[in-house]
Amino acid sequence: MAGQLSRGSVWHRWDPHIHTPGTILADQYPAADGWEQFLSRIETSDPPVRALGITDYFSTATYEQAVAYKCSGRLKDVDLIFPNVELRLGIGTDRGSAINIHLLVSPDDHDHLARLSAFLSDLRFEVKDERYRCTPSDLMRLGRAHDAAVTSDEQALRTGTNQFKVDLANLREAMEASDWARANILIAVAAGSGDGTAGLQSDASLTRLRREIERASNIIFSSRPGDRKFWLGKGPVAREVLVAEYGGLKPCLHGSDAHRPEIVAAPAQDRRCWLKGQVTFETLRQACLEPEMRVHVGTAAPPAAQPSQVMTDVNVKGAPFLHDGVIPLNPGLIGIIGARGSGKTALADLIAAGGAALSVKANKLSFVHRARDHLTEATVELNWDDGSACSETIASVLQDAGEDGEPQVRYLSQQFVDRLCSAEGLNDELLTEIQRVIFLAHPTEERLGATDFTQLLDLRVESARTARGQAEDELRDLSTEFVGEREKEASIGSLQSRLTTLRETITKAQTDRSALVGKSGGDQARLQAYNVVAEALQKRRSEHEQLERRRNALDTLAHEVTLARKRTFPDALRQMRQHHEAAQMPEPLWQRFEMTFKGDVDAAIAGERATAVTALKALASTPVAEAAGTSPPTTSQLPQGAPLQTLSIAALAAETQRLESLIGVDRAAAKSLTTLNSKIAADEAQVVKLQRQIATAEKAPARLLEIRDERQAAYTRVFNALVAEQAELSSLYAPLASRIEAESGSARKLSFQVRRRVDVDAWARKGEALLDLRKGSKLRIGTLADHARASLLPAWSTGTAEDVSKALAAFRETHDPAIIECCPYNRRDPAEAADFRQWVGDVSAWLYGTDHIQIAYGIQYDGTDVERLPPGTRGIVLLLLYLAIDTDDDRPLIVDQPEENLDPHSIFVELVERFRSAKQRRQIIIVTHNANLIVNTDADQVIVATCGPHRPGQLPEIRYQAGGLEDPDIRRSVCNILEGGAEAFKERAKRLRVGL
Repeated sequence: MAGQLSRGSVWHRWDPHIHTPGTILADQYPAADGWEQFLSRIETSDPPVRALGITDYFSTATYEQAVAYKCSGRLKDVDLIFPNVELRLGIGTDRGSAINIHLLVSPDDHDHLARLSAFLSDLRFEVKDERYRCTPSDLMRLGRAHDAAVTSDEQALRTGTNQFKVDLANLREAMEASDWARANILIAVAAGSGDGTAGLQSDASLTRLRREIERASNIIFSSRPGDRKFWLGKGPVAREVLVAEYGGLKPCLHGSDAHRPEIVAAPAQDRRCWLKGQVTFETLRQACLEPEMRVHVGTAAPPAAQPSQVMTDVNVKGAPFLHDGVIPLNPGLIGIIGARGSGKTALADLIAAGGAALSVKANKLSFVHRARDHLTEATVELNWDDGSACSETIASVLQDAGEDGEPQVRYLSQQFVDRLCSAEGLNDELLTEIQRVIFLAHPTEERLGATDFTQLLDLRVESARTARGQAEDELRDLSTEFVGEREKEASIGSLQSRLTTLRETITKAQTDRSALVGKSGGDQARLQAYNVVAEALQKRRSEHEQLERRRNALDTLAHEVTLARKRTFPDALRQMRQHHEAAQMPEPLWQRFEMTFKGDVDAAIAGERATAVTALKALASTPVAEAAGTSPPTTSQLPQGAPLQTLSIAALAAETQRLESLIGVDRAAAKSLTTLNSKIAADEAQVVKLQRQIATAEKAPARLLEIRDERQAAYTRVFNALVAEQAELSSLYAPLASRIEAESGSARKLSFQVRRRVDVDAWARKGEALLDLRKGSKLRIGTLADHARASLLPAWSTGTAEDVSKALAAFRETHDPAIIECCPYNRRDPAEAADFRQWVGDVSAWLYGTDHIQIAYGIQYDGTDVERLPPGTRGIVLLLLYLAIDTDDDRPLIVDQPEENLDPHSIFVELVERFRSAKQRRQIIIVTHNANLIVNTDADQVIVATCGPHRPGQLPEIRYQAGGLEDPDIRRSVCNILEGGAEAFKERAKRLRVGL
């Protein structure tokens, strides 16, 4: 068998229970052309029948005829014909029929007919003190004894066959007495109620007998899905009970049971029988070991991966060291085995290279990289089941030319697995792989246009994170405003004191001004008039100053309006469009989002500015120049009866100068008088400013109350946003969580956690930095964290926004006095008052801060974060991810020596069933030394690698042998090469309670 290359175990159609023309009982074939009709129907069956169990009662005569037709050139597509000897037990069903039991006999031995005849002769039937053996002569003798009217041998055989009943104990005894029989005969029993064991169910006294019949059988003949579920341990009787009381799980086979041409290879309801394996009797034995994986009853064979995702073969060209350039590949589970250094990983690497899944840059230990000097001309071609092909030159692989493309296979090289399972700590790759699976678990229409998990995460939580950021910004702004309002509140007294002082200063200055003018000796009427006019002038000058400031402010506003139109608004719209590009808003609709001012702001500014300019002109006016050397008028030049507060500055200034001249103020006094007037004007302006400040400060207490409410509301909004983000993340994981929920065994140990991660210690340290803990009587280093854990942490971690808000209010009520005690400033000391108020604001910002709370998401296995798992367990998580959870990726999966990071028990308990399940939906290739991963996963194809002797300057020759586990040579290789090979076979037999 050395060098044999086959695809191993693939599905073929069998008919293990079919009668031919000449069958002893119920022969309904036409006498003239019965065999021709039988043979033609088999030869034209679609899908083709590849194996036939030629059935007759206590006889192999029709089997021998079928073999003769095969030898003559008929039944070319049929690769296996074996005898199915139908017996009847001496046990009647509810309907009065005998229980049918079948002997399926291997035709592999050249003398199997003689050995079978000898075995049948050991079966006895006793009636009326006469014993008959199961031989043609005794059957005819029984027929004549039963019916004296029988004349011909044919009638006698038919009558005797109808009367002969086999005793179950006798059948067991015959099997136990014959090594050949135990090695070459499989017992099958019908499950139906007519002539099967179900016909015994109404009689409770026969329950034990029914169980004994079924326990003695290797195979159940039934096409009912319910029977299949029962015998696989998926029905009302658990697997463990089947193993303990029925001898193990059993395959359910079905044949056409044809007694006439119309139903040859045409079973009722198209319930055809399919077995996976080579078309040999050994496959039937293998089906008894693997009843679930290797037997199917249905219209078509079980589906595997999509044809476009199944490699049919790998063709390596330009690599003369490979003895076998073209290697066929099974669509299911392929195991590559061999001694160390035999070329196992070489084949895996080459297949991965052909599928653009090998990066030598990331894997310097790969075979392709190490053998690069011998692969310069090599090309790897992969042929696919849909007729397509892909190829890569090793030269391009060595240059990593295609590393940016999407690989056509998924390759878990030994180095990749080692890296992800490294004891040095988890890097981002395992988490990235898990996130990729989470992303693919979402239907395309739910991915929001994202191309990976991170993008989808950002899109899903963007709204919540934006809301949280806005609320946190508001909290910071409110804390700053809180300090400012406290400053205003504290400034009321000093502002009022300054106002009183300023008013007293103004009064004194006015008195000084009167005294300065009075020294001139003028009459009191002129002095009084001067004071009145001078005060009016000062007020008008103050008005002029305010108008000037307003005009400047309007000019600044006009400039800002222009800037907003040209830059601010367009920039904001551009950023909005970029931020919401996924909204795909049509271009014409974006025009509606253009920002502008409500109404004609230019006209509003221009109008107000014109009013201010007009007022300024009216205030200033232009004084009439007096001739030099003329005496001032003795009477007032102001309009008679006009209020002084309506007159221009020029008019009032001229009047003050006229009065100064009449009063006789000298030049020095006039200069002092001008200074006094300027000071009084400045102080008057300051009075107005102080009055505004006091009015604002008097509103501070009410604003402080508002800030407290707003701060509480903003704090609540932060946690509402946190809860929203948490909910979005949970929904992001929901598809994968439900997939895990539907799993069993180890896969259910995986969980995806979305939680708030609260750093209480960081929050406490920030608070302690603001406190002088030497002063307080209740707070010490560490106690703040303890109090937070007791009263705040539960709400921070799992509470609603309202819970958190209430918890903080309760915390403040309890601990505010102790916090105030630890204030590092003396609030009664005026020199430290400002520092105290700033400290109050900082404490407020700390208490309401949320930087210490983050939404954390991650993956756990058996309650432990993957980051903290030991390497072996990480290996289990990685393989569970690909085998059980990642059901969206149907590309071929290649795993190189997964057992390197796992103990044998973990492989058997955690992964065997996962490989068995995964191979039904995707093609899997395993490079392994572990027999459990080959035998107990029931590998569909085993590729055995062997390496020749060292050749100087060349690679040693590598050969491959391939086949299924039903191939004895392959089984021998498994037992000889793999660690625990023979034990793995024994373990499987022990698990199924069957003999090997």
